[in-house]
Amino acid sequence: MATPRILRSACGGAERLLDRVLCVCGAVLFSQLPEFMQQYLQRLEGHLDEARLQLEHFRQAAAQSGMSLDQLMAGAARNPDPSMGRLGGVVASLIARVDSLAAADAALRQASAWSRPFVFAAHADLGIARATWAIYRPAVPTTAEGLAYAGAGIVLVLAVYHLCVREPIARHLQRRAAARGVQGT
Repeated sequence: MATPRILRSACGGAERLLDRVLCVCGAVLFSQLPEFMQQYLQRLEGHLDEARLQLEHFRQAAAQSGMSLDQLMAGAARNPDPSMGRLGGVVASLIARVDSLAAADAALRQASAWSRPFVFAAHADLGIARATWAIYRPAVPTTAEGLAYAGAGIVLVLAVYHLCVREPIARHLQRRAAARGVQGT
């Protein structure tokens, strides 16, 4: 049985509308990536500044005692008082945190527009990312980077739709129609 022309026309119109809706969704979603990464980078730099400030306080305390930071940590580790002993570990973890945040900051700043999402994924601090998402404010991208991401979003979303949804359904319908044609002879 052939599909009525009006039904084929309505399905074709619905599919064209779905394509357009998917294009808009892909463009809007992907164009927000540069904005999210920019807001993340601001928050990352805030954490880095704060960690550096805390580390500087320890350096000043060490200098006031006539020691280097390494000597302060070693002396704290040898101290019989357990709370003072833990101070060396606190300073060591703070140094590691500053190094980690500084490496992530430098990597994100030096990344190209196309490599930035991958660099972000490789260096993302999940705590900072969650905090950024909690207060994230979407923005209308007015940069070439935002436009490029919007275009990439359109292409990617349409490719996923056509390859993972539309084509499998079309193949299924063709097989079904072919099976009916074989059975009808």
